[in-house]
Formats: sequence, C-alpha cells, structure tokens
Amino acid sequence: MLTPKSPVKKILLIKFKGIGDVILSTVVLKNIRAMYPDAKIDFLTEKPSAPLLTEIPLINEVFVYNTKNKFEIVKQILAVRKNRYDLVLDLYSNPKSAQLTFASGARFRAGFPYRGRKYAYNLFGPEERGIHHAGDLHLKFLEKIGIPVRHRAQYIVIPGEAKNFARNYFNTTDTGKNFVALVPGGGWESKRCDPVKFAEIGNAVYDRFGVKCLILWGKGDLEEAEEIKKFMGERAFLAPKTTFIEMGAVAEFCKFAVANDSGPMHLISSLGVPVLALHGPTDPSLQGPFGKNHETVRLDELDCICCNLLVCNRKHECFLDLPLERIMSKIDVLINKNQINMNTDEKN
Repeated sequence: MLTPKSPVKKILLIKFKGIGDVILSTVVLKNIRAMYPDAKIDFLTEKPSAPLLTEIPLINEVFVYNTKNKFEIVKQILAVRKNRYDLVLDLYSNPKSAQLTFASGARFRAGFPYRGRKYAYNLFGPEERGIHHAGDLHLKFLEKIGIPVRHRAQYIVIPGEAKNFARNYFNTTDTGKNFVALVPGGGWESKRCDPVKFAEIGNAVYDRFGVKCLILWGKGDLEEAEEIKKFMGERAFLAPKTTFIEMGAVAEFCKFAVANDSGPMHLISSLGVPVLALHGPTDPSLQGPFGKNHETVRLDELDCICCNLLVCNRKHECFLDLPLERIMSKIDVLINKNQINMNTDEKN
C-alpha cells in the first residue's frame, strides 16, 4: 500500500482506448496531487486523446503511445524506463500496457489484477469487472492502492483558443445565445439515436420552453446533424464545423445537452454542462455521464435493451420507441436539480 511517506517523486499514468474512457480517468488527478503535492505527473495515452490532456496544469507531460510496429513499441518501453518513474498507474491494464508497466522499473507498479497481467504489478486495483461505473472504478483503484479519494470530479481544461472560437461564433452570428445542445455523435452505429427521435426531442423542448436547439456535430456526424435540422426547421441551428475540443467549448454556452453515449457526451458532462444521455445498447450505470448533475434515459422494459451490439439487428426500438414523455420528464429533473433558468439568455 502507498502512504504519503512513500518515496514518490515521478508518476506515470497510462490510459488507452476511447476518448470517453480517458476523460473519465482524469478523476484520479487531484487525488494523486493531494497525496503527493510535489510529484511530477506524466500521462501516456493514444493520439486522439492527447490534446485533451495538454492543458491540464496537474500533468507535467503527455506522451503518445504508438503501436504501429514492434520497433516503436520497444522505443516506447525504453523511453518510459529512461524516465525512472517511482510510481506507474496502469489504468487500462491490457497486455501491452502491463508490459510497459513491468518494463518501467518503477518501485511501485499498480494495475488491475486481470488474468495474465498480475506479473506486471505489485499494487492491485479491484478485481471485479462490470459492476462499477468507469469513473467510480478509477476512484476505487486509488483507494485499493492507498490513495484517499477527496475529489470525485473529472478534470478537463478547454484551451483559450477553443474558448475564443466558441465566443466568436456566438458573437458574430444571428443565432442568439439561448440554446439546448443536441449531440447526435457516437462511436457505435447502434448507440446513435435516430435523427427523427432527436428532432422529436428538440421540437418538444421548443414547444415547452421556447428554447431553440444547437446541433453539435463532429467527424462522421454531419449527415445526421443535417437530417435533424431538416426535421426541426427554424427551431434549430446547425453548429459550425469544430474540432472535438471546440465542440466542448461551444457546448459550454448551452443550457444543457441531450447526447448519445459517446465521447462528446463525456466531454460535455466533464465541463459541468448538465447532460441527458440517451442509452440503448449500453448500460447507463456503467457508461453514463459521471456525476450527480446529469441524467440518463432508456427503454428498460425492451427485451433486447443493453445488448452491447455494435450494429442493431432489429429496428432500433431502443430509441425509436422511447416515449417522449419519459424523455421530457428526465429533462424536467435535469432542469430542476441544476436550477437552469429556461426563460433568459443565461445558462443558470
């Protein structure tokens, strides 16, 4: 077990996989800093997630893991070992990250005790899988290795250029500043709520509150975003083309967001924007937005709900048959608990 007196001056965090997973892993940062206030913290991740971490002041340096060929992997292992870390936290714990952790030479090596990977670690996170939300799992990891949990919030910092981009957009267009964000993106085809349902939600929001929607979109989302706009007409605006980080900056100007289970959903919720997440093939208790300020909704009574299929083999009933009344009820809860003022240009 780690203690505040453990000789820890250099720390490496390892987290691969999707952007949403990396965002959720940032819950560990303030807790580690509280335990070791003078330690340098580096972060090893994959290329898509690296820009999200570079602005976080608690992170000293962000490294990108390159798995293109064996030579690059060996080069990465040597670079990690050269940095002489005292503590490596493998928050991913797959065979490659376990190999890196073991080869680091760190005195303290922490990871999940999954089969075939225990050799790499001398400190272990929880054994159980699939019963904790991904955010909670990272916090339980800390507790298991001796780091107290004093902070539960994710930690993402939007760079000034992205904030200026969003501010300029709202200042130089005639769209106004009184919006609810609709976010149709999603990694799996089955996780993407149908445009007709998004439009139904957006129209209901306008009918009840008189607030128009801003449709946020990223790479691969434009066709669906345009379809939502077509269904909603003048009740919605199509956001400009943005980077992933700029999308988060634009969302910060919105009252709340309605989003699929996706990287953009995790980004927006991590920035403190209240989110209603629409779930079908995935479990909101495991993959929903992290924190008490958000809500989730799904068609729990559907026999195939939470199928975890990448592509729906039926008719996407999990979204198309989701009652609008249930969705709007969740939106009411979201508005009330966040004290969102729906009658002015202010978000709260």
